[in-house]
Amino acid sequence: MEKLKLFLVKCKRVWHVMRKPTKKEYNTIAKVAAIGILILGAMGFFISLLVKGFFK
Repeated sequence: MEKLKLFLVKCKRVWHVMRKPTKKEYNTIAKVAAIGILILGAMGFFISLLVKGFFK
């Protein structure tokens, strides 16, 4: 029960510190996420090409 109480106290602390991101912060986060998705997609595509080429 003590662990749950401690967890709830920490959650309350985080809740009070939260704030809505500015438009600039949101755009930066969106760009970074999009770049990451593109990189992972490209890596998957090239890996699939390699696997298809080597095991044909």
